[in-house]
Amino acid sequence: MEYTVLGRTGLRVGVAGLGCGGSSQLGLGAGKDLAHAVSIIRRALDLGVNYFDTARLYRTEAVLGAALKDVPRDAMVISTKHAVQSGGHMYSGDEVVAALHASLKALDTDHVDVFQLHGVAPAAYDHAVDEIVPALLREREKGSFRFLGISETSPHDHHQTMLRRAVDDEFWDVMMLGINMMAQNARTEVLPFTQENNIGTQAMFVVRALFSASDRLKRQLAELAAAGDVPAWLAEEDTPLGLLIHEGGAADIVDAAYRFVRHEPGIDVVLFGTGDPDHLARNIASINAPPLPAADVEKLHALFGHLKGIGLELPRSTAR
Repeated sequence: MEYTVLGRTGLRVGVAGLGCGGSSQLGLGAGKDLAHAVSIIRRALDLGVNYFDTARLYRTEAVLGAALKDVPRDAMVISTKHAVQSGGHMYSGDEVVAALHASLKALDTDHVDVFQLHGVAPAAYDHAVDEIVPALLREREKGSFRFLGISETSPHDHHQTMLRRAVDDEFWDVMMLGINMMAQNARTEVLPFTQENNIGTQAMFVVRALFSASDRLKRQLAELAAAGDVPAWLAEEDTPLGLLIHEGGAADIVDAAYRFVRHEPGIDVVLFGTGDPDHLARNIASINAPPLPAADVEKLHALFGHLKGIGLELPRSTAR
């Protein structure tokens, strides 16, 4: 495992971080039991993962707490999250602080390293800043969490409007953003500013269904080609994006997707989710692999750099 520093937090984190949500939910989303989910976390530890991201919404905080119970607290970095709103209800600062304490109980720890406001929509940002952030900053003084973060609602904010505002506010230590080979706008809209302000970053939506299922990718390329958004020849390839798979290049499309984001300047942690131990090992290997050939990266920029919102669909578990 390669390690880096998560922005101004100073936390030493593996570049591959285990996401405990998404469609897999550590295997729970596919019907696996608690023991299996715990084994995935334990295997990730064995492979050098020390950054674990969960949330109240994911319903995996207790699983993570059980898996890490015997691990020295300073050997891991735990992040959890809570929403700013649910339906039409905007949470108060007191409600979010209460949720933080419920998370601590589920995680069986006295503090989390990063507490994030989860999936903040542009229209909810002012409420987050005016009502919730002051309460959380007061709570941080009590030691319940160390660093404050925010994540965007990628499926509903393709232009990253919220994060473009948030990068100018001094209280965000960490940001979670959507980026992948075909949704690259964070390269210009967010990452230059997180680097300038030394804000730690976590990349999400790096693979998901778009790059893990060849038929899904083929359909997406066909739709884009029909709309004139990408060259027609891309939709005619037998192996979608097969141009990336060659000697000295990527082993497969998932490998390419992880390596593209991992080596984008400004990205600290690449989050991945899985419920399969072999899949876990492959993902970590790809995230720790060298950059894609420069010529391939340039092709991806030229082909897809203008697109917005591709591959940013909600995971199946959340959609349900």
